[in-house]
Amino acid sequence: MVVRFSVQADTRDEFVEGLQQLVQLDLVPVRLTAQIGGDRWMARAVPRSAARPQEPREAEPAS
Repeated sequence: MVVRFSVQADTRDEFVEGLQQLVQLDLVPVRLTAQIGGDRWMARAVPRSAARPQEPREAEPAS
């Protein structure tokens, strides 16, 4: 099991500050902004060594 870190805050500004602190600790967000329980915010992060590499996405054809 990978250790996960989270930030939970009552306001979006507090949430952004907490998320920035996780990134400064070299953690990679894996579950981005989610508004939970009214006006509360939450995100999860894992150590960089445990993060899955992003798969390249194919460009969508122009319509």
